[in-house]
Amino acid sequence: MGCRRVARRESGWEVTIASLYANLEKGRPYILSVLRIIAALLFLEHGLQKYFGFPSAGPPMTPFLYVQGVIEVVGGILLLVGAYTRVVAFILCGDMAVAYFMAHLPRSLFPAMNGGDAAVLFCFVFLYILFSGGGPWSVDRVALKDPSADTNI
Repeated sequence: MGCRRVARRESGWEVTIASLYANLEKGRPYILSVLRIIAALLFLEHGLQKYFGFPSAGPPMTPFLYVQGVIEVVGGILLLVGAYTRVVAFILCGDMAVAYFMAHLPRSLFPAMNGGDAAVLFCFVFLYILFSGGGPWSVDRVALKDPSADTNI
């Protein structure tokens, strides 16, 4: 009694899915840059709202919010251009975690009820960027030769 190997032929569906995944993989580094840019623009908007009332009036300012506004404006701009991306993402991730626990959690445990869903989402997007880097469309690619910017990963 010998062991027989059965050759498995890939179906058309499996070939199509494999081809789709291969094509999606080519765009992965660029989508990382798009995620970084969009997250930075949204984060920057929060800082501009605090200091300049753009695009709408922000909350009444407290010393804590003045500091938060600086972090949002400076961090948002640095993240937008992809400069020192990993360091900035580390700071912004921690900032959003602190913001959630200080400002939102006391209201309720659930982010949808305490208004902290954006803080949680920003925190984890920044955590992802911390580990993945800025992508190919970043200052880091040129200035720091960041390996995350390699499009051949």
